[in-house]
Parts: sequence; structure tokens; C-alpha cells
Amino acid sequence: MTLALDFWLWLAAFGLIAVGIAGTILPALPGVPLVFGGMLLAAWIDDFERIGYITLTVLGTLMLLSIVIDFLAGIAGAKRFGASRAALLGAAVGTVVGLFFGLLGLAFGPFVGALIGELSARKDMMAAGRVAFGTWLGMLVAVVVKLSLVFTMLGIFVFAYLVSGNRLPLV
Repeated sequence: MTLALDFWLWLAAFGLIAVGIAGTILPALPGVPLVFGGMLLAAWIDDFERIGYITLTVLGTLMLLSIVIDFLAGIAGAKRFGASRAALLGAAVGTVVGLFFGLLGLAFGPFVGALIGELSARKDMMAAGRVAFGTWLGMLVAVVVKLSLVFTMLGIFVFAYLVSGNRLPLV
């Protein structure tokens, strides 16, 4: 590849990683898959000289784990606090609607959606408040765990790229 093309490809790889980190916090973007995509692009640019299949397999596994955690954490939080199906649906709708209201909408959209959904199912404000809090807490836990996984992925990637150069059997 030419130097100019390499530059643009590296810029795209770093851009994917940066947008992916933001997407780990913002539910509108597939954060961890974007981070993995940036790392895969960076490995490809280097012809997989420093980042090999073992490292990519570990990174891909962490990405898949983050997707599972993201899916299950909100549901687990809501279910732990006794959520109905209406509350789960309300939280999902609240997340989508919250996208249009910036960070506050993203933070409180699922809470409000779960609250409205639970109120429509049970009409009990205290129970609905507990369920909404549980849903929000589950989503918060998911974000923290996903951020931890992203920074673990970044650490593995940087170590493999800068230090090991595929010389270590596990990296």
C-alpha cells in the first residue's frame, strides 16, 4: 500500500475505535463492535504481522461477550425488580425516544419508558418506580462492564501491537 493510503486507513481505524468508545456509552451506536472493527482494520493494514488470529480471536470473543452482557444486563436488572413485559418494552421504546433528546434522553429515556410501561401494566407507582430504577441500574451496569471490556481489548491490542509482534503464543 502507498503511504497516503496507509495514512487514511490508519485514520479510519482510529476513528472507528474512537466512535466505538463513545458508542459504548451511547446506546445508539454499536460501540464494542466498532472498536473491534477498528482493531481488525489496523491488523489488516499491517498484514496481520503484529496482530494475529489468536489476538483477534480473543478480541472477538470479548466483543461477543459485551453484546451478550448488553442484552442481558438491562433485562436482568428489570426482572430482578419484578418488571412486566410492558416495562421491558417501555424501556426499549424509551431508549429509542431518548436518542432524540441528547445525553439526558439517553440517561433517562429507558427509566421513563420502563416507568410508563410498568404503570400501564400494574397501575402501582411504587412498583413501577422500583422496576424503572432496576432497568436503569441494569443498563448502567452494562455500560460499566462494556467500558471495562473495551479498555481490556485496547490493552490487549496495544500490547500485542507494540510489544509482542506475534512472538508470544497467547497474544
